[in-house]
Amino acid sequence: MKIFEWLADLRYRNPLLYRVGMVHLILGFLLFVPLMVDSREVMGINTWVKPIKFSFSIAIYAWTFGWILFDLPNSKKWIKGISWTVAVSMVIEIAVILFQAARATQSHFNEGALLDGILFGIMGLFIAVNTITIFITFILFVVKKPNLDKTYVLALRLAFVVFIIGNWVGGQMIKNKAHSVGVADGGEGLPFVNWSTLGGDLRVAHFLGLHAIQLIPLFAFFLYKKTGLSPNVRYVLSALFAVAYGGLVSYLYMQAADGVPLIAS
Repeated sequence: MKIFEWLADLRYRNPLLYRVGMVHLILGFLLFVPLMVDSREVMGINTWVKPIKFSFSIAIYAWTFGWILFDLPNSKKWIKGISWTVAVSMVIEIAVILFQAARATQSHFNEGALLDGILFGIMGLFIAVNTITIFITFILFVVKKPNLDKTYVLALRLAFVVFIIGNWVGGQMIKNKAHSVGVADGGEGLPFVNWSTLGGDLRVAHFLGLHAIQLIPLFAFFLYKKTGLSPNVRYVLSALFAVAYGGLVSYLYMQAADGVPLIAS
């Protein structure tokens, strides 16, 4: 499917999340302008890198939910409620991140001043709301019976499990008020993502866990479209891939929790 055809289909499936994703995608590219002219840094990287990363991530997230929600049978009210919750939660999160980036200060784990604490609290509240929404969506995909290829449905359900684990890792970062383990946040890190090369970094497992919602179903879709394997073989392979993916996320979390970097400097 060509990209423009896919976007047109996505717009039909969920106009709201299509627009939310498109706005964030455009925003991500526009933010390269201040990135090039503003040399201020936060935690060792340019202040605009974080909103760029989150803009693209939110675009992918919104489009993913816009796509998969369409396949929930007899769930128009649920789909509308989930879509609006995701949209509002993501807009508020990027708004806080942008505001704090413009001030060249941290958005996450920042309680140094009253305003910073309030903003982090607001963002944390909507992160919690969004996490509950994710869990509700997972339950709906278990209870409901989408009229889709059974391997794809299995992959989607397992992807939600790993996705929820990825969200849990994010909760651990909030609990610890830091994403680094064994070292202070903001030290030496990998290019762009800035994952610590000196100590453990929970963002690695968090990132991989969140993108399970795309990669595991895509693996099942690839088997369905590009191989001549039987349904039973595709079913088993998709399950094994999901378990291996979840195992990798768990391993990366434990590695980071022990203070070991993904790649040491």
